[in-house]
Amino acid sequence: MAAKTSRKNALGRGLGALLEDSDTIIPGGFSSAPNSGAMSEISLDQIQVNPFQPRTDFDRPALEELSESIKVQGIIQPITVRKLNENEFQLIAGERRYQASKIAGLKTIPAYIRTADDQQMLEMALIENIQRENLNAMEIALSYQRLLSECDLKQEELGDRVGKNRTTVNNYLRLLKLPPDIQAGLRDKKISMGHARAIINIDDIDKQLNIYKSIIKEDLSVRKVEELVRDLIKGIDDEPKTKKSQDSPQRKYEVQQIQQKLSSHFGTRVNLKADGQYRGEIKIPFVSTEDLNRILEIIEL
Repeated sequence: MAAKTSRKNALGRGLGALLEDSDTIIPGGFSSAPNSGAMSEISLDQIQVNPFQPRTDFDRPALEELSESIKVQGIIQPITVRKLNENEFQLIAGERRYQASKIAGLKTIPAYIRTADDQQMLEMALIENIQRENLNAMEIALSYQRLLSECDLKQEELGDRVGKNRTTVNNYLRLLKLPPDIQAGLRDKKISMGHARAIINIDDIDKQLNIYKSIIKEDLSVRKVEELVRDLIKGIDDEPKTKKSQDSPQRKYEVQQIQQKLSSHFGTRVNLKADGQYRGEIKIPFVSTEDLNRILEIIEL
């Protein structure tokens, strides 16, 4: 019971809380130690990268800059690893420092050694990734989604983990509903988070894409896009007033009756769509060549 209480109280403190909740292992042994701040020098050759690392692209010039700094200053902040066996460790946090140390030619690196299961490894890697300063909005949104789905967190718990309120978390998650082209534009910084948050208020994908293209072509500000979206929504709200008479109960009943008669006639579910002027389309599905020939015989073709 005490362990559960400790875990719950760690919510809201992010990666540090998760690391504090993991027992430290003293090098050379697998038992946990009471002094959770223990640190050791570990051979770089004994360290494996984190298989749950959500970040796959590391900027080479930035790594080389960090490498030069490490040559002069050394490792200021130790990495964090978990012990797999007597001579193997796996990164939990600090892959940039690990990669830069290899470039710098270091043989060992200072590391905190902690116990962690696969679930904790994934959660720690995702939260460390979210806490980077140069993440784009889509990277944050995807990391939030992974924490929800793969770490089985609820939105309230996720907000506590990353130190954000539920509204902020939800704003990022909503970005995942945007069309792929707009998500890519947000990722590549062609549009801002403000642009995307305005666009997402439109339900129609084609209209979303039209606004997105206008932003790129005309270099529209967030305020201008918000105005366009408001006008568009107002136009959508006004539409039912003109359609109300067209979509009357009587007309809907007539269309339904015709659709039922056609379905009965062709022996399959017929889809009938018609507007106020009775313009539309009829779709007759078939499931095989024999079924198609049967329908063609009925209409005498």
